[in-house]
Amino acid sequence: MTTTFVRSGAAAGQLPGAWNLGLHRGALEIRLFFRQRDQAVFTFAFPIVFLFLFASIFSDDVTGAGITASQLYVPAMMAAGIMTTSFQSLGTSIAIERDEKVLRRLRGTPMPPAAYFLGKIWLVLVTGVLETAVMLVVGTTLYDVDLPSSAGKWFDFAWIFVLGLTACALLGIAISSVPSSGKSATSVVVLPFLVLQFISGVYISVATIPGWMLDIGALFPLKWMCQGLRGVFLPESAQVLEQAGSWEFGRVALVLGAWCVGGLLLCLLTFRWKSERDR
Repeated sequence: MTTTFVRSGAAAGQLPGAWNLGLHRGALEIRLFFRQRDQAVFTFAFPIVFLFLFASIFSDDVTGAGITASQLYVPAMMAAGIMTTSFQSLGTSIAIERDEKVLRRLRGTPMPPAAYFLGKIWLVLVTGVLETAVMLVVGTTLYDVDLPSSAGKWFDFAWIFVLGLTACALLGIAISSVPSSGKSATSVVVLPFLVLQFISGVYISVATIPGWMLDIGALFPLKWMCQGLRGVFLPESAQVLEQAGSWEFGRVALVLGAWCVGGLLLCLLTFRWKSERDR
């Protein structure tokens, strides 16, 4: 009887694995996100509002591409929405949590560090899927964007979404170590994101952006996410608008995959649990 009790107690005392803790942490992160209604509304509304503004201002046909300007904006804003829910969301929230000593307290608990990051991944995945679904509804109902008609196109959409979301999330975790305080996190994260949107073909057509700016934008994931999603949702005739005159799906996969690896290395090299003044 005693042996049975000891064994049961030992089994009961075992901590859950990182995966289970990550699921619970993810559920908590999602609840906290939606409880902050202003943050949730801003995150989901930002790309939709900008899509409405630009599609309303620039609604003419694009010469030689067989599409309207508003259709051109839909996949670009979809890519920006994915980066908003990953790069911008993680970059600011983790910096604030570090400044408020949340990370320091979590690091002092038995919870494996991997569980914290798994929780963030679940948050990014859920919000990214919801954001993309909303953009698809808006694009197909208001701007005559056609959903992919073949399994191959849906597969392209899936891997672009997964690789793009992963790369941007890892970059968000990495840039969270740059702000010196939680108060400066928004400025530090939003500024490079805003610049990237202008030089990556989100707000301005690739054909009108200076070549040197496009070359800088091509170093980062957003430009390739925009290009890949245009290849999924726009007709083949719209390829003439791209810098290379084609969708370049192979290069899109290569760059996004490289950023997944590079982003992971950046996280391992730069992430810290304490702010500078706590060291």
